[in-house]
Amino acid sequence: MRIFRGLHHPGIAAGCALTIGNFDGVHRGHQAMLALLRNEAAHRGVPSCVMTFEPHPRDYFASVLGKPDLAPARIATFRDKLQELARCGVDQAIVMPFNAALASQLPQAFIDDVLVRGLGVRYVLVGDDFRFGAKRAGDYAMLDAAGARLGFDVARMQSYEVHGLRVSSSAVREALAEGRLDDAAALLGRPYSISGHVVHGRKLGRALAESAEGRGDGFRTLNLRFSRRANAWRPAASGIFVVEVHGLGDAPIPGVANLGVRPSLDPHDVNGGRVLLETHCLAWPERLGPEGAYGKIIRVDLLHKLHDELRYHSLAALTEGIARDRAAARAWFDARI
Repeated sequence: MRIFRGLHHPGIAAGCALTIGNFDGVHRGHQAMLALLRNEAAHRGVPSCVMTFEPHPRDYFASVLGKPDLAPARIATFRDKLQELARCGVDQAIVMPFNAALASQLPQAFIDDVLVRGLGVRYVLVGDDFRFGAKRAGDYAMLDAAGARLGFDVARMQSYEVHGLRVSSSAVREALAEGRLDDAAALLGRPYSISGHVVHGRKLGRALAESAEGRGDGFRTLNLRFSRRANAWRPAASGIFVVEVHGLGDAPIPGVANLGVRPSLDPHDVNGGRVLLETHCLAWPERLGPEGAYGKIIRVDLLHKLHDELRYHSLAALTEGIARDRAAARAWFDARI
């Protein structure tokens, strides 16, 4: 999949079959839409294209209004969203910067400047609640009329349901927030996962278990760190999870992970307030050695929530808590053998 930020690039295809949206999570409804898009693109002999936005439009308006709580929790990181779009067979992704200029663009100008002159659309597929342009004034009827006038086809896809439940990013966020990982997986069509490069941390986990286990790496963790910038990724899930790690060998590695801001640490810590995913492998691959995972790209599948993040008032209490979580994770895996 070719990825472009904005419209002004010589490599963008001269024509395409397009769908537009945030595609947070690329859930089963999105997947059905992308399958239809690919079919329509093939029928017309043009590439399939997704237009998405970064930041999320609601992030932008939350910042403008000074109301950060209006920004939605994210299901997927930007990286993971693009990877899932590619996995669905999309040929081209256009990432539009959602800013004041785009927010104030009139619907007809969006059609003329972006869809027609910018992308040369031959076919546009939208969801049943699609709105566009300043103050969300543009709708399906307006887009359909413009297509008939300007020479491109427009189609609308109705809601996708699983067991009578409408599949939506909101439904996935709700399931993740409530720790219902099985429900989230049913909506996504796969386990909920987060990927990224393993980075160095404080290596506190290695020291925590030293007295109990006689060595300094008993709670070694794989750390994925996320942006500090304003309106940065805020995950829809948080807490302590049973997980599987992919990318460090042929088979997934069972583990237990903390996704959140680590409330037991000093708030003035270098990572204070920053979202981290810290994963302790229940069986460390010896061939990696103590430092062999750094820099590797891993995917962590969150399978079961053990509990919310807890605040421990001493390192000894934190050590005991991690040991309990590790035992609970082992028991969860053992029960499924």
